[in-house]
Parts: sequence; C-alpha cells; structure tokens
Amino acid sequence: MNPLSRLPTSIAWLTAISLIACAGSMKTVTKSASEVETTALDEVLPVDSLVVAGRLDNGFRYLIRVNEKPENRAELRLVVNFGSVLETEQEQGLAHFVEHMAFNGTEHFAKQQLIDYLEAIGMRFGADLNAYTGFDETVYMLTVPTDSTEFMEQGFQILEDWAQGVTFDAEEIDKERGVVIEEWRQRKGADQRMWEKQAPILFKNSRYAVRMPIGKKAVLDTFSHDTLRGLYQKWYRPELMGFVGVGDFDPAWIEKLVVQHFGNLMTSAEAPERIVYPVPDHEETLFAIATDPEATGNAINVIYKLPVQEQGTVGAYRRSLIESIYHSMLNKRLTELLQQPEPPFLYGYSTQGQFVRSKGFFILGAGVADNGFDKALSALLTEASRVRQFGFTQSELRREKVEMLRGMEQAYRERDKSRSGGFAAEYIRHLLRGEPIPGISKEFDLYKELLPGIELEEVNTLASAWVGEKNRVIMVDAPEKPGLEVPRGEGLRAVFARVNDKVIEPYQDDVSDEPLVANVPEPAEIVERGEIPELEVATWKLSNGIRVFLRPTDFQNDQILFEGYSPGGHSLVADEDYIAATTATAVVEQGGVAEFSLIELQKKLAGKVVSVSPWIGSLREGISGSASPEDLQTMFELVYAYITTPRADPEAYQAHQARMRGFIENRSASPEAVFRDTISVTMAQYHHRARPWSLDLIDEMDLDKSMAIYRQRFADTSDFSFVFVGNFTLEEMEPLVRTYIGGLPTGDRSETWRDVGIDPPRGIVHKIVRRGLEPKSRSTIYFKGPFDFDGWRNDFTLEAMGDVLQLKLREVLREDLGGTYNVGVGASASHYPQEEYSISLGFGCDPERVEELTDVIFEQIDSLKTVGTTDFYLDKVKEIAKRDREVAMKENRFWLNGLGWVDFHGLDPVRYLRYNDMVDSLTVEAVQNAAQRYLDTSNHARFVLLPEVVDDQPE
Repeated sequence: MNPLSRLPTSIAWLTAISLIACAGSMKTVTKSASEVETTALDEVLPVDSLVVAGRLDNGFRYLIRVNEKPENRAELRLVVNFGSVLETEQEQGLAHFVEHMAFNGTEHFAKQQLIDYLEAIGMRFGADLNAYTGFDETVYMLTVPTDSTEFMEQGFQILEDWAQGVTFDAEEIDKERGVVIEEWRQRKGADQRMWEKQAPILFKNSRYAVRMPIGKKAVLDTFSHDTLRGLYQKWYRPELMGFVGVGDFDPAWIEKLVVQHFGNLMTSAEAPERIVYPVPDHEETLFAIATDPEATGNAINVIYKLPVQEQGTVGAYRRSLIESIYHSMLNKRLTELLQQPEPPFLYGYSTQGQFVRSKGFFILGAGVADNGFDKALSALLTEASRVRQFGFTQSELRREKVEMLRGMEQAYRERDKSRSGGFAAEYIRHLLRGEPIPGISKEFDLYKELLPGIELEEVNTLASAWVGEKNRVIMVDAPEKPGLEVPRGEGLRAVFARVNDKVIEPYQDDVSDEPLVANVPEPAEIVERGEIPELEVATWKLSNGIRVFLRPTDFQNDQILFEGYSPGGHSLVADEDYIAATTATAVVEQGGVAEFSLIELQKKLAGKVVSVSPWIGSLREGISGSASPEDLQTMFELVYAYITTPRADPEAYQAHQARMRGFIENRSASPEAVFRDTISVTMAQYHHRARPWSLDLIDEMDLDKSMAIYRQRFADTSDFSFVFVGNFTLEEMEPLVRTYIGGLPTGDRSETWRDVGIDPPRGIVHKIVRRGLEPKSRSTIYFKGPFDFDGWRNDFTLEAMGDVLQLKLREVLREDLGGTYNVGVGASASHYPQEEYSISLGFGCDPERVEELTDVIFEQIDSLKTVGTTDFYLDKVKEIAKRDREVAMKENRFWLNGLGWVDFHGLDPVRYLRYNDMVDSLTVEAVQNAAQRYLDTSNHARFVLLPEVVDDQPE
C-alpha cells in the first residue's frame, strides 16, 4: 500500500525514528537555556541507565530492560538489519518469504510445532507471535509469559532458531508459496496499483523504487528452494542482528540467555557488505500522478526530500523539538480551516519523517474532494507562506510549549507503568537507525532545559528551510471517472505561482478567557453509599437519581477513565430521523460547548490532559472520556458543559457535512465497500436504518433535528449511571461528582430502548458480488439465531467454539492447503434488543479456489458437530483466554467497560473473580454441543466477492 496515502493515520510510523515525544506543563528550569546552548549542545546523549546494552564477540548486539507492565510478560525481539532493498532481481520477495518460513519449521520446532507450543502456553498467533519485513529490516516479535523458566528458555530457543536454525523443508516451502501469494493477492487493489506507479518517481534512480517487500509474483511462483536458503545464509549473520528484551524478569538471567543462545551464531568471511542504498537528489520537481477506477478518494502530497539528520546529541534533540513545534502549530492552523463552511480540503497536515534508511522527508499533504485539487493545494501553500511571511505568534508558541512539556511530564509520570511493547519498539529503532535512547528521565530534563530557550524566530525559519524546487515531488492520487479533472504538472506549478503572488494577511490568534462552566451548579447529596468489596468498587446514588460506580486503581499513574450512560439511544427516534440522530453527537462536537467554538475550546484546553466525548448509540446514549488526575475538574466541567450547554454552529455544521460528502463521494468505487454494503443490507433485510452511506443520506442530515434529538436524549439524566476507574481517591472525587454529576438536569425519566425490528434472514442465502479488477476474492459466511444469553458460561462456550474452529481452519486452509493468508472466525452473543448469537467466518483466496475452500470449511464444521474437537485445541483456547484475562485485569479500560457492561445487563460483577474456574470447566463435549446448536447449515448466509466479469466469462 502507498504509505503516503495513509499519512493522516500513520504519521507516528513516518516519524518513528525522531526523538520527539508528545509533550507538555511548564516546570522549574534546572539549567538556563544559554548554558545549555553554549556548553552542552555537542553533548552525546547517553543510553538509558535502565538499559543493559552489549555486543557479543560475533557482532551480535542486545538491549535488555526490566519493565513490569504488563506483569509476568516479556517482549522479545530478534532484529535483522536486512530487508527487501538488498534482494537481487531473482530474490524479489524472498526476504519476506524467509520471514514466513521461520514459522514453518526450525531446528527445534518441526513444521507447526512452534505455533502450537506458543498457543499452548496462552499466546496468540498474530498478537503475541508475529514478524514483519520492510525495505531495510526484518523484525521477529514474541511475547512470552515470565512466570515459568521453561517458557522463557523456550522463547530464547525460538529466537535462536529464527536467527540461524530455520530448516526450509521443501514441502513446507511449496505449501507456503500459496500463503505468501495470497498475502500478495489481498494487497492488490487501487492503493497498490497507484503506489506502484508513484514509487519509481518518489524514489527515482534508487533501488527502493524496485524492491517492494512483498516482491513479484513471478519470483514467488518460480524461485528455487536453494535460492531461498542461500539468501537466508547470506544475510542472517550475527553482525547484522540484535536482540531486544523488555519485561518482568531478572536482567542478569536474560543476559546469560543472550550469550548462551546467540554467542555461537556463525559469521562468514565471504559475506556481502550490508549497503545502505541512497535515494539520489534531483534538481527538478517531479510529478507522481496516479489514477485508478477503484480509488476511493483524492489526495495530494508535496514532498521535499531531506538529508538524514544526525540525532545523537543534545543539539540534535533541540532541533527535533523545534521541528515538532513547527509541525504542530502549522497543523493546528490547517485544522482551523476545516471549520469553514466550504473547507478547502477534507484533512490537511504537515509532517516529516523517514521511511527508508537513507532519506528524510518533509510533507505537506491533504485529502481532497472531487475537483478540489487547486483549492486544497492553494490552501496548504497559503498557510505555509503565511508562516514564511509573518511567522507564528508568541501566543501560539506559548501554548505549544505548555502542551509539549505537559505531554512529556505525563510520560514521565507513567515511566513505571509504560508498556513493554513501547520500549521494545524504541529499542528496535535504536539498533537499526541509531535513534538515541536516553530514557524518559533524561528526556524530561531536556524538555525542561531546552524548551524555554527556543525562540519564535528559530521556529519560523523552518518555513523556508525545507522548500524549493530541488528534491521536490508532488504526488496526486485520484479516481478515474467522468467529470473528474486530475491536475497535471503545469497546472500544479500554476498554483505555486498564484500563491507566490497572493496578498496574504497575518494570522489572528483568537482566544477566549471565559470559563467552561459559567454557572457552577449546587452540589447534590449522596443519598446511598455502598460497595462491592470483592472488586474494591464503591457505589453512590445521588439525590438526582444518578448512580455512580468508582474503582480506584494504581494501574496507571496519570489516568482516570469514565463513562456515563442511560438506556434509549437512537432506537427511540423515528426512522425518518435516524440520520439526524446518528450524526447528532458529531454535530455537537464540531460545534463546541457553551460560548466556545471547537477551535476556541481546543485552545482553552491547551496543556491539559483531558478528553470528553458525548455519544448516542443504538440502545444507549452517554458520554465518556479520560483525564490526568490534575485535570480532573476540567473533565467534570466538560461533562457538565456537553450535557447542559451543547453549541449549535451552522458554519461548523456546513463544514462537517461538506467533508462527509467528500469522504464518501467515491466510496462505491471500492469493491470491498460494495461487498460490505451488500452484506449489511442483506443481513438486515433492507431495513431503513441499514442503508449504506451515500450522498443521498448526507442530504438527510439536519442541524436543527440533530440538536433537538441530542438535547432530548440528555435533557433528563435521572436514569444515567456513571463509572469512574483510575488513579483517584474517593475523597477527591466526592465534591466533583456531587457538583458536576449531581448538578445535571434530572426529572423522573424511566425509559428503555426500543426494538426497531432489524432481523436477519432465515434459511440459506447465497449472494455473489462481482466487483474488482484484481484476481482475488473475499468470502464471508454468517450463522445467526436465538440464544440463551447469560453473560457468562453460554457466552464463553460460544466464543470458545468459534476460537476452536478458527484454529482448525487456519491449520487446514492456510498451513495444509496454502489456500489463504488468513481465515477469521468471530462468535458473539447479544442480550438486547433480542437474545441472539452471531458467528462470522471470513477468508480471501484465489477466485478459482473459492468453492474448494468453502467446501473444506463446511467439512470442518460438520466434523466439529459430529466428531467434536480434542483437548489439543480446547486447551489452547482455554490457556489463551486465561492469559488474556490475566493482563486485562490490570487495565483500567477492562474495568471501565466491564463494570458498565454488567450493570447495563443486570449481571453479577463478582463473577469476574471466578472467570478461570469457568474457563477450566469447559469441556470438548460442551464445544461440540455448541457447534451442533449454533452452526446450523440449514440457516446461514454466504457472500462471495469475485472479480468483475470480463468479455464473455460466464457468471
């Protein structure tokens, strides 16, 4: 997939090697800015003292850190400084293929034994056992329980086998060809086709342009076994490898295991040099314009290629802070433009990062409505030019510094509660790209020392430092369809020229000093106090009728989560008002609260770690969010404001509606979207509320109706319940709960949700959707029916049956037949509005194998019903369930969701403590009975997505 097309959701990935941590609150400066700037900018950043770092005699490097979040877990990584850019013509795709083979037989784990072993100890394939191959590296990822010496030692044996013990059994290689080709097949589509056109331009005259990690199908089909083995032997060498271990363990023991398992890895005097391939500079602007009939949107990116910057000193760290300030302030200005009645783009952003080893990139980009390229590009360039001409304002810089320091302060507070996986990712970047790892304490000190001394002029100069025609690439993605004008080189150049001649006004930074809550309500009384002692939960009932559940925890140092809810939701509105109801909370959030527009509210909250969002679901309405303990009052004020003083903003509403049109106007070009829509409307029997999003539905939006529905849903909160979980005391919560929850409007509401009558079809349904240019298919099978909901044993048995079936289908369809990259099974039960179950099975494959693999699925279903499963599969499912729960019980989110769920469904929350007993009691007979009851082959729906019919190809 084109990484640039995903920039709005993958900026963190693009900037992965920068030291910029999101940050924020001004504290005492421990050293003056002038001292640091004159005496310490060339200081080399140290390695965190909490990290044990070393290099073995054979060149193998390692980084080890103790971390107890989550408890009894270790994150182990094998890092190989080898990726697809080093492949020869005959090896294209084989770096990735080697990665696959590491899971298909090693010296100590034949064929599927490695996966079987890890699942048997409670780890999930994909979540806890995975790997990836990129342009420049291959990384193997393993999560292992640390409460057993055997588990850890076997984990290291697996890593050692991956390093130099993959067996490359001939039969397994040929079976895996099918799996890798299916992965290649499923990636094919509009994004990939456009990226294949653009990559040779973006990476002009570079090896990166012709070495995509997935490789070429012709090579995957025909490579010899010896070629694959030779590539592994050539590049999997200790001097190109490293180990990362982070977790709840004894570091001295881990270091001994490193020496034991990696100290004897073999080097080679004849090994080829590990070259870092350049991305050459170019004087002229290049245009990478790609269109596709299945593209679902328009995008434009102005990309400036930059040298890879040195990043190991205090001075480099300071530079990264300046760059972060620049992008963050510019992005806030671009976000403000989205509130215009006719916004110039669907989203806009400024970022920089590095997604190949030898080049950096500065990017200005935007998502664009049809025929909106000129407008979007002009807006991006105008804002960049506004900064070049007038700079940012001092008030913007002050807010940005506060936000950055507060963010870093929060990270520092959570230093002993940060998850091991985050540290592991950081240390991987250190091994591969030299990203400094001074540790959060050092970084917090650097923020406090360096941020106050950063001047506005230093930030403003960046607006001119990166731009110019040299090393510039303009990338355009667009659909192919009548009436859509796609800009070309000269047209895009003309936009640059017009902006250069444009008279631009300085930016006005409007900020409101009004309070969030102008009239603080009178506190209510707590009329009932109770507790659930087994769960350490306090319960209160306020005099206005609202119920409150509170669970103080120490799982995170700087986190409090909450959710408030009541029955009803948009099920209570008429069908003709459904769209207005489902868009009501988005309309409110775009409008702001009280006297604050959305932009004014964001500025008001600068430097605060708080988030609050109202919502209206199908059966409930509510409000949820989070805050740092020190911003607790602000969180409560926002709850009160969103419920009592929602703000209608006609201009923001028009902007939101316009952007929604832009996002969905090409949605139906996607074969997958059409497929999903077909499933949705069929399974809902074409109910009015199951209509897929379209431009016609956008026209049903109505600001006045949305606001009226929102106010009606929140007008009487007497049937609300609130759950609070996190780092708080009951004493500090009480006055805030009494005031801002107790002060909410209440009457005597007693209502519930309504069953709107969305029922699945009965009998056998079979639909084929023919859409798409690529030779690929997608199949989904549904089983639905009545269910005896108990929120406990019945539900778990259903889910476990689905998990057992998924394990078996993965084994047969993927590993034995090489027919699919992934097969998924999901099984769940619902209580309201009807007690029913839903099971879905999905897989992708070669269109010519759809019927073959579908027949296999139904054979396995029949086997599960008639013969049953075995303890081999059931024990895996049970151990995984217990291991998942072991981690979840130490997470605030688990308790927030769980307490609200059991309350809404009227269940006993203390059963959480008996979960493992319930899991242990599950039998193979119960799973077989569940299969017989729920996998009713006389009542199922099957949907197949196939390529479009071409020429005279029969249906």
